[in-house]
Amino acid sequence: MEWFTDSDYWLSRLVFQRALAAVYLVAFLTAALQFRALIGERGMLPVPAYVRRVSMRRAPSLFQLRYSDRLFALCAWAGVLLSAALVAGAADHIPLAAAMVWWAAPWVLYLSIVNVGQTWYAFGWESLLLEVGFLAVFLGNERTAPPVLVLWLLRWVLFRVEFGAGLIKIRGDECWRNLTCLYYHHETQPMPGPLSWFFHHLPRPFHRVEVAANHVTQLLVPVLLFTPQPIASAAAGMIVLTQLWLVLSGNFSWLNWITIVLALSAVDGSLIADPPALPDSPVWYEAVVIAVSALLLGLSYRPARNLLSRRQSMNRSYDPFHLVNAYGAFGTVGRVRHELVIEGTDEKALHQGTVWREYAFKGKPGDVRRLPHQFAPYHLRLDWLMWFAALSPAYAHPWFGPFMERLLDGDRDTLRLLGRNPFPDAPPAYVRARLYRYRYTTWRELRATGAWWHRTYVREFLRPTRLL
Repeated sequence: MEWFTDSDYWLSRLVFQRALAAVYLVAFLTAALQFRALIGERGMLPVPAYVRRVSMRRAPSLFQLRYSDRLFALCAWAGVLLSAALVAGAADHIPLAAAMVWWAAPWVLYLSIVNVGQTWYAFGWESLLLEVGFLAVFLGNERTAPPVLVLWLLRWVLFRVEFGAGLIKIRGDECWRNLTCLYYHHETQPMPGPLSWFFHHLPRPFHRVEVAANHVTQLLVPVLLFTPQPIASAAAGMIVLTQLWLVLSGNFSWLNWITIVLALSAVDGSLIADPPALPDSPVWYEAVVIAVSALLLGLSYRPARNLLSRRQSMNRSYDPFHLVNAYGAFGTVGRVRHELVIEGTDEKALHQGTVWREYAFKGKPGDVRRLPHQFAPYHLRLDWLMWFAALSPAYAHPWFGPFMERLLDGDRDTLRLLGRNPFPDAPPAYVRARLYRYRYTTWRELRATGAWWHRTYVREFLRPTRLL
């Protein structure tokens, strides 16, 4: 079938696959290095306890069949190796069927992780990676021309990511409509980056221009993805530029990077280099792609209806395989930043003069003199959940108590998630959590004190507690 493939996207497909494999690699590396403290056998939310409550039908995962920390580590590091090989282009040097199996392997492994990851994996970019990763299985390799149906489905995903985010803003916080949200967002976002302080101090008229440009990029530009070339390529380029701006202004795990990867798939590669001559696609491959495309179009009904709904959901999966999902971000923007500060003491008896020492986190604000670091696309899961916990104790309910217990126990895996342990020789006798209001300092305050943040005590979040 002549219509089935389009060689003009051969180079775009090549770049897309390498970049997607790099995102996979980061995701698996994040899982391998953090899982023991979060969801391991002795973790804060152990997988064995979860799979006893939740069926395979609700959460399909290899770990429903058997779980051990050793098996999880094997799967995570296997995902790292498979992804690294895909980055190097290994799947382009084997038959098409074998390449499809290879691309399916990291998808199955990561689906197995996400579906037992509980609160730690309840982020929109997890579903996005799985949805895009599933489509990548059917995109072919260097020996075939890219199938048009899969290319259009990738644009459909990108459209939902951008348009969904734009709609959730317009329907949500009033500050998006009056163009003032960026007066606050750079300061109150979950994980500020090293340049966020400087972005926050840009002139307010420029912030209004930023918001207006964001509305254009998310509400108008995505429609152009479905127009003829080179307009679609120009639209994809505008999305890439916007995402790179977001990369500079904050730490949003791999959300921005996978959006960039999606946009690259919409670029006409023939504008850069002539595609090679490629053989016709096998009939079995065409049949599989058409069947999968029909399935995904049918499943798209609910996320499409969600876009039109006044009660639009944000970051929602409609099936346990995360095949077609709803996306969106920052429908509401906080005006005030609260942070939890965790402290401990080695004194056995508490008194008015007790000396408390503060735990430092790798990414989230703590020490007011420390400039936030760049971690994205690596995902600091504990740091992100600490931001949610500061918003409301309800977000911390299932895991915060176990987290504090592990600090009192001096759990090695938990301490590895932190930036600095103030009790290197022995665990503390007591720990506590206090809520502070954080704000960026002004230019004058920064010059006078060297502090990037100013913080004010609000209240006690968790009273001093010890192991019984």
